Parts: sequence; structure tokens; C-alpha cells
Amino acid sequence: MSPIIPQEGWIVQHLFYHVDHGFWAALTPEEKAERFDRFNATVEAIRAHPKTQLLTFSMVSPKADLGVMLLTPDLQDANRFEKELGQAFGPEVLNPTYSYLSMTEWTEYSEKEEDASARIARTENLEVGSEAHTARLAEWKGHMEKYFNDRLYPNMPDWQVMCFYPMSKRRNVGANWYAQEFEKRRELMGGHAKTGRKFSGKVRQLITGSTGLDSHEWGVTLFAHDIFQIKTIVYEMRWDEVTTQYGEFGDFYIGIQLNGEELLQRLLLA
Repeated sequence: MSPIIPQEGWIVQHLFYHVDHGFWAALTPEEKAERFDRFNATVEAIRAHPKTQLLTFSMVSPKADLGVMLLTPDLQDANRFEKELGQAFGPEVLNPTYSYLSMTEWTEYSEKEEDASARIARTENLEVGSEAHTARLAEWKGHMEKYFNDRLYPNMPDWQVMCFYPMSKRRNVGANWYAQEFEKRRELMGGHAKTGRKFSGKVRQLITGSTGLDSHEWGVTLFAHDIFQIKTIVYEMRWDEVTTQYGEFGDFYIGIQLNGEELLQRLLLA
């Protein structure tokens, strides 16, 4: 089967399931053991696939029991892995409760090279084209190359607390994000990014694009060691104009990243 690989970026799926504990309780110990092995083998096989990451969570609150975040380059693989995960415990054990499809993407609001050149010259009093200015611009280029690579091809952290939510920009009369001039939008997003940088080392975030793919325009995935930091960054960012005027949000899903036996025990399957 021919691969379906995007021009840039990776496929990202957030999958959430309820566990049918009544069905599970009716299984024999031998049947449960066989299904444990099948689930673990499925997870390990997916994680061993090239350029593929699979994160598993015990979800907090009855919205879902099990959460999965999958990143992989090929849509064929993403689709196949999704089907395999849903049946990894056999039929009727995992029931999908919510899912979200998106892709990693870079942001169009990043600083452009000509703007960076002018900023370096102005703020550091360096003549454009001078050796010092050229060196500083090269540093900036290296930073941006890493930034874009991390956005498109991220390495997800093993931090314990995960938060996922979808969001869109409003198109209301008097508050239509897409009716704003580009420079105004970039200014607002710059302020939003400044708020986010205050949480460096405390919160890791991945913004993925879903226009035409799912019910909202972006998926936001946050990781932290402390749920307080999740609550705080979302609260702080809601005071930014880009959020107060234009932000619309879906439901929030909180999970604890667990693996193997710990995950199965938390889900009351072991």
C-alpha cells in the first residue's frame, strides 16, 4: 500500500477511550493475560516504527479512561495504528469517547529574516553587513532552524501531566480574526508567545494544525510536572488580547503519562 506522507510535518492523533469494566470482569484470567500481552505488544510495535511516537495516559475525570497521543509521518500508518490500538484488548473493551486529528506545523507569525536583521542592527547598534552583524544574524538563523524543526518534527517529553484541548479563532462581526491585517495578527500572536515564554522549563507545548481535518483549527497539547502550571498558563494566556477577543475553545482533557504495568493497574485492568 502506497504511503501518504505530507509535504511537511507529521500526523498527530489524540485518541480517548472508555474501558468496559463489566465486559472485562467477565473474562477468565487466561483471557485477560492474553489481552494484556496483545496490548503491550501493539504498543511496543508502534513505538518501534520509524519516526513514530506513542504516548499513553490514564485520564483524569470520567470523560475518558485511557488516552493516547500518536505522532507518525505517514497517514496510512496513523490510520492502521489507530485501528490496532482500538482492538488491542480485543473487541468491546475499549470504546472510543473522543478523538482529534491534526498535523504538526510551523507558525506564519515567526520573525522574518529582514525583520531580524533590522532588529539586531537597531537594538545592538551594529551596522548591517558588518562582521558582528553577520555573526549575530547567523546565530538567529540557527535558532530559527531548530525552532522550525522542533515544531514540525518534535520529540515529545515524558513529563507526567498532559493537557489537550482544541481551539479556533473567532469570525464574529466586530471580532473576526481573519479580517485583521497580517501585521496586526502577528503583533497579537507575538504578545501571546511572550506570555508563553514565562513558563519556559515549566510547560512544554505543541500546537498542531487541524483546519479541514477536525472540528477546530488547532490542537493544543501541554505537558508539565505539576498540574498547577497547566492551570496557570491557560489562565495567564486568556488575558492576552488574541484570546480575549478571538479565542474559542473545546473541552479540556487532562491525563497522567503512564506506561506498561503502571498504566494497566491504574485503569483497573491488572
